[in-house]
Amino acid sequence: GWAGEGPGASGKNRHVCHAAARLEMGSLWEEFNRLGTEMIVTKAGRRMFPTFQVKLSGLDPLADYVLLMDFIPLDDKRYRYAFHSSSWLAAGRAEPAAPGRVHFHPDSPAKGAQWMRQIVSFDKLKLTNNLLDDNGHIILNSMHRYQPRFHIVFVDPRRDSERFAHQNFKSFSFPETQFMAVTAYQNHRITQLKIASNPFAKGFRDGDPEP
Repeated sequence: GWAGEGPGASGKNRHVCHAAARLEMGSLWEEFNRLGTEMIVTKAGRRMFPTFQVKLSGLDPLADYVLLMDFIPLDDKRYRYAFHSSSWLAAGRAEPAAPGRVHFHPDSPAKGAQWMRQIVSFDKLKLTNNLLDDNGHIILNSMHRYQPRFHIVFVDPRRDSERFAHQNFKSFSFPETQFMAVTAYQNHRITQLKIASNPFAKGFRDGDPEP
């Protein structure tokens, strides 16, 4: 059941080569993306909104899979927000990359059937700017741009499975989920959209004198 070595999915294990992921709340992500999505990072760790959620298909229902995410810098620049033009401007070279971490979905490992049964939500994932974080949160540099990546890893039961590690996973990136890490929202339209579309932002809404 092994595909021949080769580029792309052709070199992948049959348990992952047909795996597909569809981003949930795609239209909301698009709406944020058009404005330039910002995600808050705090010392204690802050959850993402929109939450990263995917619907999976093409997994082997009886095989075990681990699901995880990581975040890669989109470029080697640091940014600042120009309020007069409501735009992001490059402001020098990126700071040294924060320690690369991955976030494992807490239900991992689980059977393909379980993963495909419902929407997979990474709602426990938190973003921090604390380089010394010991809570396992994803560490990002503020005022830098990132691309979240989602990975499906087949749990290979063979004894020498590490030999096949490169064949046992499939990765997905959704360009509309790119964001700028910030310690406070810079674009007021992002703030408004977060409050309008986030059920957990009720506290902001109630105390807001604006119509």
